[in-house]
Amino acid sequence: MQFIIKAYDGEGMLDKRMEVRPRHLEGMKKMGGRIVCAGGLLDEGGKMKGSALILDLPDRAALDEYLENEPYVTEGVWEKIEIEAINVVLVNGEGVK
Repeated sequence: MQFIIKAYDGEGMLDKRMEVRPRHLEGMKKMGGRIVCAGGLLDEGGKMKGSALILDLPDRAALDEYLENEPYVTEGVWEKIEIEAINVVLVNGEGVK
């Protein structure tokens, strides 16, 4: 099951985001192939204001477990998280199974 996650940082959290970022990226590395794509959401000035991820996980319970351990969640960086199921059909212009 695939999920698209849009997570928005709380006001004034850029410094905290950058402090926590190495742990966030380490966690992403451990997710390996479960990450379809991921990146930072940018404000008009090009500074990070949140994150967007598409994850391929067995079910919603697995997504909830990931979020419980996500450093941006545990450290209070992400203030608002939007989640929807998604059916990814193309990645980099190539069809997926």
